[in-house]
Amino acid sequence: MMNAGKYRRQYFMPPERCMDWTEKEYVDKAPIWCSVDLRDGNQALVIPMSLEQKVEFFKLLVKIGFKEIDVGFPAASETEYNFLRTLIDQNLIPEDVTIQVLTQAREHIIKKTFEAVKGAPRAIIHLYNSTSLSQREQVFQKSKEEIKQLAVDGAILLKRLASETEGNFLFEYSPESFTGTEPEYALEVCNAVLDVWNPTEDKKAIINLPVTVQHSMPHVYASQIEYMCKHMRYRENVLVSLHPHNDRGCGVADAEMGILAGADRIEGTLFGNGERTGNVDIVTLAMNMYSQGVDPELDFSDMPEICEKYEEYTGMNIDERSPYSGALVFAAFSGSHQDAIAKGMHYRDERDPDHWTVPYLPIDPTDIGRNYDADVIRINSQSGKGGVGYILETKYGLNLPAKMREAMGYVAKGVSDHVHKELMPEEIFELFKKNFENVVKPLSINEVHFQQTGEGITTQVTSTFKGKKIVTEAKGNGRLNAVSNALKKAYGMKYDLITYQEHALEQSSSSRAIAYVGIRKPDGGLSWGAGVDQDIIRASIDALVTAINNR
Repeated sequence: MMNAGKYRRQYFMPPERCMDWTEKEYVDKAPIWCSVDLRDGNQALVIPMSLEQKVEFFKLLVKIGFKEIDVGFPAASETEYNFLRTLIDQNLIPEDVTIQVLTQAREHIIKKTFEAVKGAPRAIIHLYNSTSLSQREQVFQKSKEEIKQLAVDGAILLKRLASETEGNFLFEYSPESFTGTEPEYALEVCNAVLDVWNPTEDKKAIINLPVTVQHSMPHVYASQIEYMCKHMRYRENVLVSLHPHNDRGCGVADAEMGILAGADRIEGTLFGNGERTGNVDIVTLAMNMYSQGVDPELDFSDMPEICEKYEEYTGMNIDERSPYSGALVFAAFSGSHQDAIAKGMHYRDERDPDHWTVPYLPIDPTDIGRNYDADVIRINSQSGKGGVGYILETKYGLNLPAKMREAMGYVAKGVSDHVHKELMPEEIFELFKKNFENVVKPLSINEVHFQQTGEGITTQVTSTFKGKKIVTEAKGNGRLNAVSNALKKAYGMKYDLITYQEHALEQSSSSRAIAYVGIRKPDGGLSWGAGVDQDIIRASIDALVTAINNR
């Protein structure tokens, strides 16, 4: 039996109302991005990445556009240390990229960290110690003053070693477990660290306020961030950074609201990998901005390749419904959704609007390397006429009449329902040809001759029905009408020809044409056929014959 009474809220509200961020509507510019895939993401793997994989992953992050990349905890293991040295010694760090390393506020770890990062062209030394009530009481059993002194001592050592070590160093401090810390105390500790570093305009400090464990709804975190931003010393020379984890599934919301509240920088991972439920998903966060017309300053234009490499390096799988990156996130199986998307795409073709507004698609899939045929309109037993018609039109050039699309939709739906699987575009095309194109049983036409008279068109039709050949003459107001009258006369058929459409399939002197014919049966039902031939008259006759055979 679950017992909610054993839990209590572990967060602390700011000592004053901090709700200015609610007046802002959306994130209007990209933050400074710092990828922590090679640290947090690597720690989360059952089998951590090899040196070679980490180097390749680093190159991928550079290609995407990250200017700050956390390369690990060099004092934690030889692999981490060797990776950092490989990047430095082999000159793999571009001039415009800053690496970041993490260290606890402990003297021997800080010293080893500086040994590892010696000679880096530009590096952020990220110092942290935990400040939350639960950690103070249960883990460290230290007072607020003692915990603050750990941070201050670490900050002093960082400053001294940076002056003694070859390289160009910036400083970052995290009151780890910030979300379980009283905001006024977190502010006190951060200000004490800043007093040591005395940041300037040309050498700013970073104060990182992590959601080490999500304890609250996102608006609470935003209020905490706003409080810190309003009361932090040297604020104009401090970059306020966020590092949201995802325990409550609110990592993206925490980051977005935290930016509204004044944050300048985001630490996160591709696709949200990280310990426990992971970190904030930078792909989702960046693409959310992109969908609002804000340049995220990261390049996800080849999302399939990024996904493939990520899965190769990490051994992780990207969920099919992961926002923007998942295999099915643009897929529409529902008939009504497919119809709306198809009409939206036609609207774009006809009107060429300035902005993207296609129903059910928050962004244009082609912007991130996806395509409509394979990724958007997908056909199964839930699908309808709109999706089937869209695939036949965009992939195979068939512009079916509206009611014929409906009939073809039922055919595809029935087959998918029977075999319990999705139908690929080529399977849909084959179904169309099998059921609606040039069907010659039980009726077929062997020969047709026309003569123009003052009364219209006279035709002589040689047809075969169930193996029996008949020659029939008839008149009509056009060639197709004359052939139809001949067939009615020969076999006593009763139907009305209600729809005729045609269009070219290829733009050339030898192009084939397709004709569509719809007939109404005595019971009111509709029957459809299509004919394909270089001669449009022959194509229309074949379409009529198919419609009759489909009665």
